[in-house]
Amino acid sequence: MPTCEHCDAHVSDRFARVFSDARGRIHACPNCSANAGIAEVTKQRAHDA
Repeated sequence: MPTCEHCDAHVSDRFARVFSDARGRIHACPNCSANAGIAEVTKQRAHDA
């Protein structure tokens, strides 16, 4: 099961397909980011990595 790189929480495969970066990493999940801004957080963290 995929996990969040930030907090190590498990996320669903569906969530991972939508919000993972090109390498399959998930930089923000609902547990460590506001749902409304999760796409922006993911883009920012991927850019900073």
